[in-house]
Amino acid sequence: MERTLVLIKPDAIERGLIGEIIKRFEKKEFKISAMKLVKVNRELAEKHYQATKEQLEGMGRKTLESSKREDVEKIFGTTNPLEIGKKLREWLIDFLSEKEVIAMIIEGESVIEKVRKIVGHTNPIKAEKGTIRGDFGIDSIEKANMEKRCVKNLVHASSSKEEAEREIKVWFENEEL
Repeated sequence: MERTLVLIKPDAIERGLIGEIIKRFEKKEFKISAMKLVKVNRELAEKHYQATKEQLEGMGRKTLESSKREDVEKIFGTTNPLEIGKKLREWLIDFLSEKEVIAMIIEGESVIEKVRKIVGHTNPIKAEKGTIRGDFGIDSIEKANMEKRCVKNLVHASSSKEEAEREIKVWFENEEL
């Protein structure tokens, strides 16, 4: 048995997709062992989006690889992967802390991998139909970068056991579990 953290982000809540998103997980017979509505402050968002230098540089490199270099320089004012990653992190923190989110702990066999498949690709345009982002996503990374904000991709799902355990501790107190 594994457990993972899923966040239903402000854009999904605004669009009335809470029930549909939860239903996708329940149909797979996962157990939702904890759930709460949270008004996210900046401090909580910063704890959630902790990032090492390597992670920030990785985010920056992905942006450079997926976009034209001149576009990246125009948007971010640099082609330095670390600086790009820092800006992306700021946009993520700003978005997450603007309204409420629903934080959930979902449990099940191989749940981390299975939940990520249900959620779909980070870029909604690249997400397959049948996934949450593929069916309901209306944003793109390219558009978000041009508007100098993070992509609105409806949900967050932990990517590894280590990340899930760290994030669960950020969002839930022991007595809530």
